[in-house]
Amino acid sequence: MSDLILHFLRPADWAEPVRVHFWDRQPPAPGSTWPGEAMTPDPEHVGWYRYRLAGTRTARLVFSDGQGQQGPDLASDAAGPTWYRPGAGWQAGPAMPARAADAAATASNAPTPVTAPITEVPLPSVAERTDFRAETIYFLLTARFYDGDPSNNFFCRDRIRFDAAGNAVDPHWRGDFKGLIARLDYIRDLGFSAIWITPPVENRSGLDYHGYHPYDWTRIDPRLESPDATYQDLIDAAHARGIKIIQDVVINHSCQYGIRGQVHIDHLPIKYYVPQGSAPGQVDHGPYQGNLGNYAWPNRDDIDNPLAPDWYRERHASDPDGSEPLVDPKTGETVPKAGYNPGRFFGIDVNDLDPDWYHQDGFICGGDWESAWPLQQKHLAGDCIDLATERQNVKDYIIGAIARYLDMGVDALRIDTVKHIERNNLLEYVNAWKAHKPGLFVFGENLVKGYGWGDLGGGDNGPSQIRPWWYTRLGDDPRDPASGGDSGFAQLDFGLFSTFRDTVSKGTYAGTAQILSMDWIYGDVTSLVTFLQNHDVGPDNDFKYRFQGEQWMAAAAYNLIWTARGIPCLYFGEEIEFMRGAPQDVEGERDTLETTGRAYFGDHLSDERLAETQAHPLYRHIQRLNLIRRAIPALQRAPMTQVNEWGSGMAFVRDLSAQGSYAVVGLAIGADQQVSIGDVRPGLYRDAVTGAEQHSDGSLHFWVRANSAGIWVLDGPGQIGHPGPYLQ
Repeated sequence: MSDLILHFLRPADWAEPVRVHFWDRQPPAPGSTWPGEAMTPDPEHVGWYRYRLAGTRTARLVFSDGQGQQGPDLASDAAGPTWYRPGAGWQAGPAMPARAADAAATASNAPTPVTAPITEVPLPSVAERTDFRAETIYFLLTARFYDGDPSNNFFCRDRIRFDAAGNAVDPHWRGDFKGLIARLDYIRDLGFSAIWITPPVENRSGLDYHGYHPYDWTRIDPRLESPDATYQDLIDAAHARGIKIIQDVVINHSCQYGIRGQVHIDHLPIKYYVPQGSAPGQVDHGPYQGNLGNYAWPNRDDIDNPLAPDWYRERHASDPDGSEPLVDPKTGETVPKAGYNPGRFFGIDVNDLDPDWYHQDGFICGGDWESAWPLQQKHLAGDCIDLATERQNVKDYIIGAIARYLDMGVDALRIDTVKHIERNNLLEYVNAWKAHKPGLFVFGENLVKGYGWGDLGGGDNGPSQIRPWWYTRLGDDPRDPASGGDSGFAQLDFGLFSTFRDTVSKGTYAGTAQILSMDWIYGDVTSLVTFLQNHDVGPDNDFKYRFQGEQWMAAAAYNLIWTARGIPCLYFGEEIEFMRGAPQDVEGERDTLETTGRAYFGDHLSDERLAETQAHPLYRHIQRLNLIRRAIPALQRAPMTQVNEWGSGMAFVRDLSAQGSYAVVGLAIGADQQVSIGDVRPGLYRDAVTGAEQHSDGSLHFWVRANSAGIWVLDGPGQIGHPGPYLQ
């Protein structure tokens, strides 16, 4: 059998030696381990490397330098092409292609920049940046990001992780404001100008580390603060670095214990709960010894609501052991009692809820998830109790509480569970905050696993009234977005996100143009917040998992997100493929956070590992994308026109000519692409990626390497940043 002999022309910016990583050999034979086997310099051909796969007919492979630079996934056949030149692809034959004989050409196969690369684009102060579309967003779960103060760490009751010796490890509340302040420079150096933090207000539930079970909107949760690192300190430290703070806000629901000082939901104190099979005082659950009451509080019960009945408040201040008999006023039974109804400690009876504060229409189930009334009247979950958001007392409380944080300097708001609140009702909150702080940017989360076109078609099984576009508009015709103008309430772009499962997760852009063709339905499409994944969903399989495609697929997705309309948002850890392929949240009954996409990220941010983290190819790629976008206003604020997509490539125009910025973009995924686009403004264009320039009389033609981009800017500054594995 013949051997497969591979040849590769090393780019000038690649380290030596060049490596080849191979798998799927035919006939079957072992593959290599990443980053692959070192190739040998070809003594007869300057700049070329070679490697022989003995007894191999075909193989899949990737060329790299083992230090962050790599090409696309390839396939080679012993009877076919064996010479690979980046930017030109495979060329066949036993002898070196004639075009490669020129030794000067082998020194570099990238265009020579006309001017020196721009390596820094100043970030104006927070006060100077009044258009939020100029920002890019880094989204993080504060409690899982970086631990600056171990003294405020806290284990939730649920999902405690134990080591082999039975010790509780990895506190749920681990990251904090002190840690975030210590790593603001990391986020700034990555190029982000805004940080979206999970809700920081005081929470209560068995698993409340994420912030979405609010108990007191007027207080910051003490498990996030330190004496020298308060919320105000975080805001001030971020602003000093030019970084804006986006506060996540829950309006739809409270935790299952009510709202401190406003409304109490009837429960028995948790310290009297005894699981079935246990006995009073015998609970052994990590830091929860004796009972499951709050181990960090001397009274072992964390529901300190002054509106609780007298008997509850008396027991709150006494009996930390949870051993004195207590008669349940609802049933007459005495606790503690092993196996006694867990619902009396952790659940709710909807019929007993205060109608001045809560809806009383049961829990969402079955087909309710695609119908407006049950979504907006029923309870989301047992620890998310649906507030009567239409009542004035609820409005006054939440609007007033969040206004205080705006006064502290919070720059923007993200609204949770948008479709669970009727649009006009929700806009009362949004508009009140905008009136309180003119120029405030507010965007919302309306989760859709599909295009989200509602009554406009596209196979959507839900009405327009629960879809993202509806909340960006003011009209009342579910089949006519133009029946009303822009609401001023931007949305996370779940429509674009949902296409990634069938596009970038499979190494193609095919179908992307279809979703972009519906941009007209939104009030202001350029204000949508675009993303690849978040703490709830990812673009793989059934949307449960952190992105698990190949690294080049992620890079190609970021190229699209950072050059298309909208405000790019990155979920913490994406920059190093953190927890790749893990479920975004706990799935199985015994899962703990370290097995999920919400695992603790701080180990990668330690002083010892920080340089390694910042050397990751995707970190460097995103860093450069942020630099490019910051330098080109058209990429920030212009709509997309002349969108053309052909699977392995895309092209479009970002026209902000009225403000002096115009860019023509070409993208390639999986393979090199020749891009041609007509009907563009004539003049001198420079590519922000390569620094090359060309004059146009109304059309542009350029080559884009696989998983890279061409960003040709009219009268542009030239190359921005240094070449990397995915922008070259």
